[in-house]
Amino acid sequence: MEEQQPLRLNEHIHLIDGYDLGTPERTGAYVLDEDELTIVETGPSPSIKHVKEGLKKLGHSLEQVKYIIVTHVHLDHAGGAGLLLQDCPNAQVVIHKKGARHLADPTRLVKGAKMVYGDKFDDLFEPIVPVPEERILIKEEGDTLKISPTCVLKFHDTPGHANHHFSIYDPVTNGMFTGDTVGIRYQQLVDDGIDLFLPSTSPNQFDPVAMQRAIDRMTAMRLDAIYFGHYGMSKEPDMALRQVAEWLVVFVEEAEKAAAKNQTPEELAKRLQDLIRIHLRELGVKDDHKVYDILQLDMEVSAQGLMEYVSK
Repeated sequence: MEEQQPLRLNEHIHLIDGYDLGTPERTGAYVLDEDELTIVETGPSPSIKHVKEGLKKLGHSLEQVKYIIVTHVHLDHAGGAGLLLQDCPNAQVVIHKKGARHLADPTRLVKGAKMVYGDKFDDLFEPIVPVPEERILIKEEGDTLKISPTCVLKFHDTPGHANHHFSIYDPVTNGMFTGDTVGIRYQQLVDDGIDLFLPSTSPNQFDPVAMQRAIDRMTAMRLDAIYFGHYGMSKEPDMALRQVAEWLVVFVEEAEKAAAKNQTPEELAKRLQDLIRIHLRELGVKDDHKVYDILQLDMEVSAQGLMEYVSK
């Protein structure tokens, strides 16, 4: 696989493709080129070789990295943090208070992910390297992190996708790094002129009320950009947030119907895929589009979280 050049998003942020699932434009690491070199999201461990190569192409050494921020500890976002940290001697990992213990001891995290991903786990996530407690920096609601005189990041507690999720406000671009809490952006469709944003409702802490609260909060902030964990930047936050909110209602309604019929998560996943396919057909997307490989996995995982939620 040919490494792509890091993508320059604006005056101080680049995006390095992590090739999660072996797929371009699925997850990435954001590099904030400030006095204190900062990375937001590492992706899983198999992505770390791509992150290192991207930093090299940007002219940065691993010794320069000061902060590695992860929005939450799900392995497709933070699974590679410990592995990357081993080669970044001057860095700390910044994490939500509720996620810190899982970085230091990933045992429960690994167990939960194996239940979701089954026999795909090793290929997707190994190795999982613990982060030494003394190199963990905890941030909570309203906390800040100064990475240059003109860039003081601010942390917002944003559960909904996970209880241990924060989002990070960047004052330089009036943008927010949102992880998964306000959905997924499908870069694969952007080349076709289509913007698709869907909620990520994976187990086991999905909460639609909290997710909608995060959506409302970001809408009220009048952001100029959203930096999605999956994948890339949207300069139309209002449209993105509106789409995720609309699909969130659909997802929960379909889950309630599935539960009433005693259907399985697999049946719900197929129903969600069918609804998305109908929507995309109306926009001219063919049924053999490459986006459906990713959508299938996303709906399988999201359906598990939805069924778990409605069963409560």
